[in-house]
Amino acid sequence: MKKLNAIALCLLLGAAINTYPMIANAAGEQQLTMVGIPKLRSAWFNDYEKGLKKAGKDFGVNVYQQAPASPDEAQQVRIIEDSISQGVNAVLVVPNNASSCEPVFARAHDKGIVVITHESVNQPNADFDVEMIENEKFGKYMLDQFAQHVNGSGEYAIYVGSLTVPAHNIWADAAIKEAKAKYPNLKLVAERFPVSEDRNASRQKTLELLSTYPDLKGVISFGSQGGPGAAQALREKGLVGKLTVMGTTSPKEGASFLKDGSLTELILWSPGDAAYSMTYIAKMIAEGKRDQIKNGLEIPGIGKPDINGKNIIFDKPLTVTKDNYSKYDF
Repeated sequence: MKKLNAIALCLLLGAAINTYPMIANAAGEQQLTMVGIPKLRSAWFNDYEKGLKKAGKDFGVNVYQQAPASPDEAQQVRIIEDSISQGVNAVLVVPNNASSCEPVFARAHDKGIVVITHESVNQPNADFDVEMIENEKFGKYMLDQFAQHVNGSGEYAIYVGSLTVPAHNIWADAAIKEAKAKYPNLKLVAERFPVSEDRNASRQKTLELLSTYPDLKGVISFGSQGGPGAAQALREKGLVGKLTVMGTTSPKEGASFLKDGSLTELILWSPGDAAYSMTYIAKMIAEGKRDQIKNGLEIPGIGKPDINGKNIIFDKPLTVTKDNYSKYDF
């Protein structure tokens, strides 16, 4: 009898560990509730919100977005903490700082809340991280495109959002490695500058670099505001079309700069597809289907990713130019 009681207790504890809270919708039906928490409010993350809404409709979950007003890691952590207190089933986060999110993600797990991240490969305390591009390939591709525009030679700079944004720095590392391996005549003016999530900071850094390095050939910006900031600096200096600026800005936000040539090219992916995929994966986990998240899994309308540990990786980069930017609605 004692043995049977022990077994029953273990089964009960196991069920508790794997059961996620269900929240009733307006009709009184039990429905999973999730919150998407991007880095900040911007045109880029408007598409992320569209992906959440589409996923909510397609998969029958209540999912909404709460975004910091600026790329403030402390503000983002507070939003995650508030979501935990509200008892949501999942948080879908694009971290501003991977390290600052670790403790709050651990608290989410303690409450039985699923944690899915984006742009944060191998994120500690996340269930899975979803990427729409393979990070090293993406960084190399950006550098190769840049090299074509500058004929493989000259001084250049790299911008990232911060020195703690995982994806930006992986891309930068890959780009620098590619330049050293294939383009000996390309010279990086400094390791990288953490300005690409602030348009004015990017503008000011570009004006400074133009003064310090008169032979600068261009800027590669990993971050939504770096490209427009650098492009604005070229406009002010009358250098439109004379330097190459590559960025990861949303097509709508970069449109005017692409039109006049102050922005040369955008290399990016669909944040809406990322949000859609994150919601799908979170729903699978919340419904006890974690064991089905493995290679061969197909996310409806998105495709089959490569699943490596906790990383779910697609290879779907988009190349946006002045000739095709109008195709994209974000």
